[in-house]
Amino acid sequence: MGPIEAWKAAKQWGPFALRTAAFGTVSCALGPLTRDHRASLWAMRTWCRDSAKALDIEVIADGLDNAPDGPFVYCSNHQSLVDILVLGSVLPGDFKWAAKQSLWKIPFLGWHLKLAGHVPVERGKGSRTAAVVIERFVDVLRAGKPLLIFPEGTRSEDGILRGFRNGGFHAAIRGNAACVPVAIEGTHHLLKKGAAAIEHQKRFVRVRIGAPIHPLPRGEVREGARVADLRDRTRAAVAELLTQIGGKVGEDVAPPQSEAPAKRTRENSASI
Repeated sequence: MGPIEAWKAAKQWGPFALRTAAFGTVSCALGPLTRDHRASLWAMRTWCRDSAKALDIEVIADGLDNAPDGPFVYCSNHQSLVDILVLGSVLPGDFKWAAKQSLWKIPFLGWHLKLAGHVPVERGKGSRTAAVVIERFVDVLRAGKPLLIFPEGTRSEDGILRGFRNGGFHAAIRGNAACVPVAIEGTHHLLKKGAAAIEHQKRFVRVRIGAPIHPLPRGEVREGARVADLRDRTRAAVAELLTQIGGKVGEDVAPPQSEAPAKRTRENSASI
């Protein structure tokens, strides 16, 4: 990293770190004292909105009324680390993030994530670990909360939508919850994978939320087929929304899946 890039990164992320510490402190101090940790929810939303504004990111969102009451699963494409700020500032509901476990090690941010009931995800740790994460997803839904997942499994290196993993859809099936498709376009241009600072001058981001997609009724087909059906319909809906707001869609090829435990069939294998 050159001196100019280092200066830009410090200018952007120095205040961001201070803001994270401030709102993380509010969440940890007041969250346990408020009903349903509402202070933590307020801290998260305000942190996201203030951080996006400080980075000169303008978010244009529509379809917000498509989010139903009660538990459901937000399924969004994933273009950049900035997605957490954009989606956290506009998506309705007290939703819980499914985020990589390394974030739990960051002071203030990690403390907030644990306190507020978000779900840490470890990828590439095998099917048993994946099964534990899926059960945590189900627990969120059974507690009556929405869940936000990125079914591609990781950030897109080129902003193009890829295939979806199964894990979140297993949780939706077992929690009897609908999937709500979400498309986000523009964050890839702002902060590409591996970049140290936001470079793009036009910092406009579009978010579009689609209508809920419900699982097939129980008893008609096996769980594995229900998961595949829900995954494919949700991915198609996200792809359509993304195309509408100017994004690009790649082939529907899922990333490598975890091997299923011996006691489970390949059809019913869970991956995250």
